[in-house]
Amino acid sequence: MRTITSLLLIFFFSVYTSAQNPNDARALLDKAYATYEASNGIRLSFKSALTDKDGAAYAPQSGEAYIKGNKFKLEMEAMDVWFDGKTQWVLMKDVNEVNVSSPTTTEIASISPLALLGMYKNGFTLKAPASKTINGKSAHLIDMVPAGQHKDFKSITAAIDKESGNIIEVILIMADGMKNKIDISGYNTNHQFSDATFTFDKNDHPGVEIVDLR
Repeated sequence: MRTITSLLLIFFFSVYTSAQNPNDARALLDKAYATYEASNGIRLSFKSALTDKDGAAYAPQSGEAYIKGNKFKLEMEAMDVWFDGKTQWVLMKDVNEVNVSSPTTTEIASISPLALLGMYKNGFTLKAPASKTINGKSAHLIDMVPAGQHKDFKSITAAIDKESGNIIEVILIMADGMKNKIDISGYNTNHQFSDATFTFDKNDHPGVEIVDLR
C-alpha cells in the first residue's frame, strides 16, 4: 500500500506548476485543483526507486498510470490496481490473485488522486522554488514540508521542467526513513477514458483467484 500511495502522489505533483513564493504556489495549486477536477483523462509513465532507511535499494518499478477524477488505474510489473471511486482491486500477478476492498474515508485520502491533490490545502508548508538541473534539464525544485495530520511524510520534493512545465521527478521521504524517487518519462492530459477503464473485469483474467476483503 505504501508503494501505491507514493506512486499516486505523482498525480498531485503532475499538475503543480512553478511559483516564485509560497503565496503564489498556493494560488497556482488552487487553479490546478479546479483544472484537475475537470480533466477527462490523464496518462503518465513512471519509474519508482525505493530505498530503506539504511540505504538498501529495492528492485525499481516501472509502469503506466491513468486517471479520471477520483478514479485511477496503475499498471506495474508486479501488480495492477483499479479504483472506480468506491471499490479497489489489486491484481498480484505472480500469484494471479485479486484483492477486492472498499476503502474507508481515511484510506481513500491515501489512495485517491483527487484527495491527494487537495492535501496542500491543509497541513503543508510550501517553500519558494529553487533552480536545479535534474536529469539534464533545468528545473524548479519545490519543497513541501508536511505538518500536523501528514506525519507519515518527512519531506516531499518535486522537480518541474522549466521549459515544458511538466513534472520530471518526485522524491518522498517517509517518517520512518524510507525514500521513494519517482522519475516521470511521459505526461499527457489529452485522453478520454471510459469508466470501465477503472474497473477490474475478471473475463480479461481467466483463472484469477478473487479474494473479497469487503
